[in-house]
Amino acid sequence: NNQTKETTDIPVTGVFIAIGHKPNSDLFKGVLDMDETGYLITKGKSTKTNLPGVFAAGDIQDKEYRQAVTAAGTGCMAAIDAERWLAEQTV
Repeated sequence: NNQTKETTDIPVTGVFIAIGHKPNSDLFKGVLDMDETGYLITKGKSTKTNLPGVFAAGDIQDKEYRQAVTAAGTGCMAAIDAERWLAEQTV
């Protein structure tokens, strides 16, 4: 316990360690829209951010699940969104 400095032994056969719950998004402050806790805001069910051509995936935009499998899924979504965005651009 970080507050009381007491320790407790809990018999378990496995542990899943999560380090931190605040997304590392300070780099994007003032550039990309984010919520009050620092998660990047995406449009609808896509990975599009407020900046055209910039997409967000994984734990930086998923405050609900924060799991490797959902990060991989949104990574795939971001790749598809980026591919579609690039196809729409005129050079």
